[in-house]
Amino acid sequence: MNQRPIHLLQLGIAIFIMSSSGTLGRFIDLPPPITIWLRAIIATLTLFILIKILKVPLSIGWGRQFNLLFISSIFFAGHWVSYFYSLQMSTVAIGMLSMFTYPVMTAILEPIILKTKFDKISIWLSLIAFVGVYFLAPNLDFNNSVTLGVGLGLVSALLYSLRNILLKKNISQHSGLTLMLYQMAIIVLLLFPIVFFFDLEWKTRLTVETWEALLILGVLTSAVGHTLFVKSFRFFTVSTVSILSCLTPLLGTGLGFLVLDEVPKGRTLLAGSIILATAVLESYRSIRSR
Repeated sequence: MNQRPIHLLQLGIAIFIMSSSGTLGRFIDLPPPITIWLRAIIATLTLFILIKILKVPLSIGWGRQFNLLFISSIFFAGHWVSYFYSLQMSTVAIGMLSMFTYPVMTAILEPIILKTKFDKISIWLSLIAFVGVYFLAPNLDFNNSVTLGVGLGLVSALLYSLRNILLKKNISQHSGLTLMLYQMAIIVLLLFPIVFFFDLEWKTRLTVETWEALLILGVLTSAVGHTLFVKSFRFFTVSTVSILSCLTPLLGTGLGFLVLDEVPKGRTLLAGSIILATAVLESYRSIRSR
């Protein structure tokens, strides 16, 4: 029996869950490094409990694999922080769409880093998705907060691409839950010193609503969504996963409209249409292949 549609469904669930990150990132009124630090703490505790309940092996050993995991965690932390800054400086739609240009970088970098064969169609589809970025930035003036938000989204995209490629080297040997636990714990340690660079005033903004949003972000989006996402690397190339996940900003834009009353402009809708087209085409190709 062809299991590919089932694996694709699991990836679709992950994408749907992860689409909440943009709206939550805009809603939470905290400095992005603080938000990500708290998010990682909550995710670490959640993943540890899940691993104990499911009796998943915790050990991954040391050496080269752990070094790759540690480096990928640095990229992951940088990705999240730059992404949340991008969201604060622009909108849910613009922040998510600019970050989700990472399939372009993945399709080009994956064959180079993992020494696999170039997939010409994936590269072309990724480049088409990247064209959508042109319609996001109002101009090339980096004094404009929206343009700066797009720029940070692109930085976030590069870091996310590198993280996913490095993580793929580990996924065949270890559980996605275990890998995510280590990544979250490493991010907690990496960002802990940065917390002291911020005025403690941010603690006064930890309202009940903020904690609720942080719990959703840490438990559902990070622990559940990202774990399913990492698991998909067993069954698809990073390039395929990347392009299919371009559906995330479209779902996120819908949530931004429903929760934050953010109505995307015509240029943003055009960019989203381009990205959606590439995702649908890659989804069809993925189901057809074995």
